[in-house]
Amino acid sequence: MSGHSHDDIDWADRLAQLRMADALDAEALAPVARRLLGSVADRPAVVDVGCGAGGMSVLFARELGRAGGGTVVLVDATPKLLAEAERAVVEAAGDSVEVVSLLGDLTDPTLAVPGADLVWASGVVHHVGDQQATLRTLAGLLRPGGVLAISEGGLEMRCLPWELGVGRPGLEQRLLAARASWFARMRAGIPGSVAMPYGWPRALREAGLEDVESFGALIDHPMPGSDLLREYVVHRVGWFADSAGEWLDADDRAAVAVLTDPQSPDFLGHRDDLYLLGAKVIHSGRSR
Repeated sequence: MSGHSHDDIDWADRLAQLRMADALDAEALAPVARRLLGSVADRPAVVDVGCGAGGMSVLFARELGRAGGGTVVLVDATPKLLAEAERAVVEAAGDSVEVVSLLGDLTDPTLAVPGADLVWASGVVHHVGDQQATLRTLAGLLRPGGVLAISEGGLEMRCLPWELGVGRPGLEQRLLAARASWFARMRAGIPGSVAMPYGWPRALREAGLEDVESFGALIDHPMPGSDLLREYVVHRVGWFADSAGEWLDADDRAAVAVLTDPQSPDFLGHRDDLYLLGAKVIHSGRSR
């Protein structure tokens, strides 16, 4: 199976960036894992659908180990990511935590992981044509009283100063605008794409869940930032420009080329004024 998914993103090629994001998000998301596990039964079965490099499941496994154990089921359609997630989660899990890996796609109507107490899907549902139908599929994996939690939306991460000394000021705002245009086209181009003209909490209720709630997790890494943060910012800026470059003018594309070139005196990786600030939003609901 290819690393390309139905949205034509080569997720295997993004493994390094996913690992960095997992490391940078871990401090903010550990309380999320604790909160969600506190809302389900002891020794639960936790299913991470679209697990990527396994960052959130590592946090689930650590919490389960402290709380007496359970099962973590990793599901992803990209073999390279699934193997990395399994490696990371097995390393983090204690003897009381079972780790299961399943190669599977969220668009597969036969996807079956019966008896889940908690289903987690982060930044996954928006890559599927019919998001509402997908939420019903995920809700169908739950035991009665189980919880479906998705991370979608929030406040877009910011990482760059307004003026960089290269190109026009405000580059990050234009990168984000270009990325939004790319996202709209990506959504429209997914086979079977269906509009969902309402928010995620309503979508969870439409999927048959109750006790629906939303809460945020602040990602805050202030200046001057770590070496990891600088490396992540270089990857992020380069990826935005590569994926959405057609919505940028020639000057902005030239500026990104200079800023992401390790041989350039203006290389972002040499700066001490980079940061990462944004918020993830988690929406959850309980099965009847």
